[in-house]
Amino acid sequence: MAGAAKRARRGAAAASPRDLRAFLRWCAEAGVELSAKVCVSREGTVADYGLMAREDLGAGEVVFTIPRSLLLSQHTSPLSSLLEKEKASLQSASGWVPLLISLLHESTVSNSRWGAYLSLWPQFSGLDHPMFWDPEERARLLQGTGVLEAVEKDLANIEMEYSSIILPFMKAHPDIFNPKVHTLELYQKLVAFVMAYSFQEPLAEEEDEEEPNPPVMVPLADLLNHVANHNGNLEYSPESLKMVMTQPVCKGQEIFNTYGEMANWQLLHMYGFAEVYPGNTNDAADIQMLTLLKAALQATNTEMEEKLVLDQWDFLCHQEMVGEEGAFVIGWERVLTEEELSVALQVLTLSAEEFEEFKEQEAKRDGKGTSCFIQSVATIPKLAAAQKKLLFDATVLTLKSFTSDLNEEEMMLGDLQAYSKLSRREQFALQVRYGQKKILHQLLELAK
Repeated sequence: MAGAAKRARRGAAAASPRDLRAFLRWCAEAGVELSAKVCVSREGTVADYGLMAREDLGAGEVVFTIPRSLLLSQHTSPLSSLLEKEKASLQSASGWVPLLISLLHESTVSNSRWGAYLSLWPQFSGLDHPMFWDPEERARLLQGTGVLEAVEKDLANIEMEYSSIILPFMKAHPDIFNPKVHTLELYQKLVAFVMAYSFQEPLAEEEDEEEPNPPVMVPLADLLNHVANHNGNLEYSPESLKMVMTQPVCKGQEIFNTYGEMANWQLLHMYGFAEVYPGNTNDAADIQMLTLLKAALQATNTEMEEKLVLDQWDFLCHQEMVGEEGAFVIGWERVLTEEELSVALQVLTLSAEEFEEFKEQEAKRDGKGTSCFIQSVATIPKLAAAQKKLLFDATVLTLKSFTSDLNEEEMMLGDLQAYSKLSRREQFALQVRYGQKKILHQLLELAK
């Protein structure tokens, strides 16, 4: 894909048909070229707005072209010169602050150039990311999935960013901003809006070592829904952005963009929805790196064995193969962290003598490590018995972190009447948990 789209789809508050017509008229007046073969619609889409085919479309057809002048970014904002002047004070880990300040301004002025665009999300009240859920509900539905930890980090970072960067900036410019209007609550909603709807243009090949491009809002392109098996892709040129078909689409079908190879827990965390099992071929489950350490430690019988494991873990940390907040990522067919998992399993199952020899060999290789990685999950049965057992034990511990088991969720998914009575949040959370558990149970079978 040309660039990762970041949008939330499900549960958005509905703008009126008049607002949609005004938005499309605004797009046309701004130079957007929308093919007569497609239309923006809420009918027939998987959720909320989407792009539907009025006629058959072939691969390679361009369904719309958006001039770069229409994008909402820190560079096109009326505040661009001010943001550039004070960029040193607006540095953040996310790199999103300049765009968020632009959105704070544009979403609260009556004459915003992007007013017709922003009116599609009235007060941003329809965003339903887990960060907006009640903590008890979030814990009940998402324990063990990795979403809880991601949300906690988000909320802490949002509050820190607002208090240490946004408030001082607003107080320095009281003619533009008012903390009573541009509140923490609004800032949190705009963070979710950027998470869900912004695009990040990929770097050119010669820019690979540079910082990533800042996010931008791309009107119209951000209305497309996502599935793993998408049929459209956003392409970038110096003058415009184009949505190009990657597969043929028949009349009456929806046109889907891709947000990247996203696991269901990532889709729920960043966009507020999850794909229905087994549709997400990019789904994955995480085994926390510390869980692998816990599994290795629980297999020790003496203090000397425990010390060896801890020494091995320290070595792996020094080699940057593991870390306290890291995770091994397992997909349906691939181990996405193949090097880290392979080396960790190898090192944590070495005897004391083998470990000393391994360290000597690593020193001779100048830290380049081994090239014997787990190429795919299908190769896991070929691992050494001790490595398989360690992986098996870590998988069991991971499954214990969930509050329900696979059988309960299979029963719920199999009972269509009961499933239909679940709230949208409950359905999405169930899809996240079920997909992860299916992958973990597959891993148990392979590691037996």
